[in-house]
Amino acid sequence: MSLTMVSIGEQKIIREIRAKEQVKRHLQNLGFITGEKIEVISENNSGLILMVKGSKIALNRGMANKIIVQ
Repeated sequence: MSLTMVSIGEQKIIREIRAKEQVKRHLQNLGFITGEKIEVISENNSGLILMVKGSKIALNRGMANKIIVQ
């Protein structure tokens, strides 16, 4: 399931990032690493606010859709 399908307040674990290598590296530098816990804090029409490694990060829906969680 992609991250865009997760409800607010739900915690999931990152299973995979499906993106080109450059985008994947950028997300990994932000803390989106396989096996890491992630929580959806808030969402709106343009994107999601996420909690990863104790930091809040905003991603647009296109980028969040590349993150696969379990």
